This record gives sequence, C-alpha cells and structure tokens, in this order.
Amino acid sequence: RWFTHFYVVSVLWNGFLLICLFRAEFLGKSLPSWIQDMHHALGRDSQSKDTGNEHFSALLVLLLLWLHSCRRLAECLWTSVFSSGVIHIVQYCFGLGYYIAVGSTVLCQVPTNVRNGKKLSVQICWYHIIGVMMYIWASLHQHRCLAILANLRKSSSGKVVSLSHSVPFGDWFESVSCPHYFAELLIYVSMAITLGIHNVTWWCVVMYVLFNQALAAVLCHEFYQKNFSSYPKHRKAFIPLV
Repeated sequence: RWFTHFYVVSVLWNGFLLICLFRAEFLGKSLPSWIQDMHHALGRDSQSKDTGNEHFSALLVLLLLWLHSCRRLAECLWTSVFSSGVIHIVQYCFGLGYYIAVGSTVLCQVPTNVRNGKKLSVQICWYHIIGVMMYIWASLHQHRCLAILANLRKSSSGKVVSLSHSVPFGDWFESVSCPHYFAELLIYVSMAITLGIHNVTWWCVVMYVLFNQALAAVLCHEFYQKNFSSYPKHRKAFIPLV
C-alpha cells in the first residue's frame, strides 16, 4: 500500500517535467533555471549536438512514464487489495527518490537549451511505433495480472473477503509466478526502444529494473513453493522459460 505514495510523487513530479518539456519544445519557453542547473550538475552540456529526433523521443518517453505512473496509482487506489505487509524505511525513501530521478533522467537526454530558437521537427520513426506498441501490450498484461491477484481476495460481487495469499491462475501466471514484474521490465524496455535503442543511460535504468524485479520475483516464487505443496512445477519465477 505504501507504493501508492511513490506513484503520487511520480504523477506530480513527472507531470511537471512533462509540461516543462512540452512548453520548451512547442511554445519556445525556456526550462526553469534550476532544472538547467540540475542538467549541468549531471553533466549535460547545454550546447550538446542535437542527434536528430532525440527531443521528440524524450518527450514521448516522459509521457509514457507519466501515463504508467497514472495507471499504477489508479490500480493502487481502486484495483489492488493489500495485505498487512510493511515496507522498510530505507526502501520507502529510495522508492520516492527513484521516481524523482527517473523522470529527471529522461529530461537530461536533451540539451538544456532544447530548441535553441529552432522549430521542433517531429518525425515519427519506426522505433517510436514499436516502442509504444510494446508499452501498450505490456501495460495491458500487467493490469490483467494485477486484477487477477486482487480478485483472489474478492467475492464474485467484488467485496473483499480475505487478505490471505492464494495461487493465481490465468494470463501470464500460467508461465511465471510474477508476470506483473516481468511486464514492468518489458515496459522499461519499450521506453528504451522508444528512445532509439542506442541510449546507454536508459539501458542502465533497464538493468536496475531487471535486477530489482528479479530479486522480488525469486522471493515471491520461493514463498509460493514453500507454502503451497501443489504449486505448478513448470512455472518459472520471473521470465518465461528462464
């Protein structure tokens, strides 16, 4: 339930960054001076050469990140049924910082001067289309899997009747124990593709998500195996067939 706070922060902060970048790209406004200072502190030169369509790619990825946060916030508020589990204060603080840093990471992929007086040339490329399609596909499956988990604790009328754990079935649960974690990884991979595939910085973000989600998935997988003797033997923890 404490993850709700992460998504509130993400919706507000990344929504603000999205508005700032949109105004800079299409209305010719300058980024706030403190954001430009942050760019410089992170090593982003305001005179960096524009590599073609990187401005539009960054804007699109920031939009996808914001939409992802909005959906996850809505699911935390109206879909998921949480148990009485707790979160470590260090993990909580790190999570808040992560969702602030990840949006800033996207913004730092464009120079601080953004347009430099030039009209933005929006050109939709093949990697934008593939990235967005993969994002939608992974997001739909993640929502379905989260709904399956929530329904395990609800009656047919939608009333919460239990907070205990049960074995989920359906959708990607037939292949892995934590398909919602696998979908999260695919969502970040889709953003890497949308940025043009070659962006090393975002692939570092993807690697973080991979190891973070894999660790959580293995712990959940071991929990299922330990507490349910009839748990399907063929299921993997995180990635199908791996």
